[in-house]
Amino acid sequence: MSDSTPREKLTLKRYIELLEAEGVVVSKPAVPCDWPIEFATDDSRQVRPGTLFVCKGRAFKREYLVSAIADGAVAYVSETDYGVDAPAIIVNDIRRTLAVVADAYYGHPSGKVKVCAFTGTKGKSTCSFYLRGILANEAKLTGCHRPALNTGIEFDDGIEAGPSKLTTPESFLLQSRIAHAAEAGAPWLVMEASSQGLKYERTGKIAFEVGAFTNIGEDHISPIEHPTLEDYFASKLKIFSQSRFAVVNLDMDHADRVLDAASGCERTVTFSLNDENADVLALAIRNDDCGVVATVRTPRFTRDMVIPTPVKFNVSNALAAIACAEALDISEEGIVHGLENVFVPGRMELYRSESGKILGVVDYAHNGMSLETLLRDLRENYPERELAVVFGATGGKGVDRRTTMGIAAGKYADRIVITEDDPGPENVEDICDEIARNVREQGNDNWQIVLDRSAAIETAVRETERPAVVIVTGKGVDDYMLRKNGPEPCERDGSILKRALAAYDA
Repeated sequence: MSDSTPREKLTLKRYIELLEAEGVVVSKPAVPCDWPIEFATDDSRQVRPGTLFVCKGRAFKREYLVSAIADGAVAYVSETDYGVDAPAIIVNDIRRTLAVVADAYYGHPSGKVKVCAFTGTKGKSTCSFYLRGILANEAKLTGCHRPALNTGIEFDDGIEAGPSKLTTPESFLLQSRIAHAAEAGAPWLVMEASSQGLKYERTGKIAFEVGAFTNIGEDHISPIEHPTLEDYFASKLKIFSQSRFAVVNLDMDHADRVLDAASGCERTVTFSLNDENADVLALAIRNDDCGVVATVRTPRFTRDMVIPTPVKFNVSNALAAIACAEALDISEEGIVHGLENVFVPGRMELYRSESGKILGVVDYAHNGMSLETLLRDLRENYPERELAVVFGATGGKGVDRRTTMGIAAGKYADRIVITEDDPGPENVEDICDEIARNVREQGNDNWQIVLDRSAAIETAVRETERPAVVIVTGKGVDDYMLRKNGPEPCERDGSILKRALAAYDA
């Protein structure tokens, strides 16, 4: 991680004052603390002379702190007094502490970049790429720097770029990326704010220029994520307490509650596919060779816009991005032509067989809500084609997906191949059997289990007898499979599907 940005060095005393203002300090050093802090981190491997070290996590070990002190840490922050020879700031909330220290060390970078964040059960990545496309187009028109991006797929902060490990990174990494965006001269940073990121303060102290709430559904409900839907929903609603402007989908469940939570923002921009009262509304939607063409009405204009996707549900994601652009006062031309060439990795990737008999789709849909929306929309758009779907469900978390995805596939798919999708600590056979049970309960008997994911995709293509849409969901652009011993390399779904389609035509 690059850390080349010159910034004001705060003293240890100043860090203590900031933490005291947050009400998290239990005890502090008795010695004078006027020396400057050269660096701050929660990673003992990054420690250098003059570091303020934050001890975090249930798996934290005392030896990490001892190593940090040996490498130059001059003080530490922790919920536990480890009795080492270094000044200790003892706190009662290490998550909030991480947010405060990271924000302070990087000089409150969200005050220098307009940070736009999307939260919701589905569509966060697509919305982020769509808004990035609009802002990139605006940057070309105005001659300013391109926008920065931080999603669960990839990040590009203007200085560093690469694949992402978490939808919303921990505080130090996230704040460093915002700082990089400011250093690079990016006017905006577009990001995903996951429920976990909001609940556990990874986004704490970030001033969002725009906070957008796209939708809510039952997902990530488990003992190790969110114990209840209420906890999940409340975590996401936290976004508005940090946002200047709010964007809200009037079509979502519990929209009134979301609007109420957004009422403290300076302005709320609403969007809808159906509600005439929305600020941003799709008046008409039609299919086109380039994707979907939507006639969009905003407070400033009504124009046709091309959205490069074969499914109409992505129009809602496009409207969310347009509503954010309205809140940011982006120009009409910046908005209207900003979506035309947007590509979202792992989201609605299209692959056609040479004969045209099969339309292949790779998508990240990994819960019942997303899969049902995807299949229902494809059924509407391609009524004459068979719908074949390849999918699985995760092990060790999100266990309700086996039910919800099985029900969605059983209701809407003509042909189903159930396979592996990050089984983690569980047996993949048990997960697939549970999915199959839910498929059968919908009265759908046209299913099979093929445990090897590559073979499952190849089977779905090879057994196609009439014009079809073959959908592969759950992994997107992932190139690993989470099994009992951790992540193992695997081929990406798109590569497998492309090869299977070529073999089918041959």
